This record gives sequence, structure tokens and C-alpha cells, in this order.
Amino acid sequence: MTQITATELARNLRQVLDRMEFTGEEVVVTRNNQPIARILPGGRRMTALEAMADLYRTLPEEAAAGWIENSRRGEDDPVEELRDPWAS
Repeated sequence: MTQITATELARNLRQVLDRMEFTGEEVVVTRNNQPIARILPGGRRMTALEAMADLYRTLPEEAAAGWIENSRRGEDDPVEELRDPWAS
């Protein structure tokens, strides 16, 4: 955790944000030696593989079972119905 004065933050905002992006470190902003704010880095970025990892859960059981096999053979087997992932 880094501490920085409000004045330093105002003068160096771009550098502070760049440092936060690459290190993931939070910054505490102080004024008159008192903490007045905490700036937290945003959520980490996902790779395409991470973002698509749960895709198979939206497929009907029959389609999900043969999806990888069909894709390896180069067959087109369009999914006619998707399951609602939020349905109980």
C-alpha cells in the first residue's frame, strides 16, 4: 500500500494510475497527514480462455457431450437450444 498526498496525486495522476495498473497496489490519499481516500486497482483482466471457460455449461447435456468431438472432426452441429445458466 502506497501513501500519497492529494497534491502529489493531482500532479502525478497518470503515473500513479499506471503504477497501480501494473503492480495492482492500492493507494491511500492523505491530506494534512490524515487518510481521506483509498484508491483500489480494478479487477484483473481475463484471457479469452478464462472468459470462455464456463461456456460448456450453457449447452444442453447432449450437445455438450459431443461438442469437443464434433469440433475436432470439423463437423457442424449447431446447438438448437441453450440452457439458461441462471435457472435453478
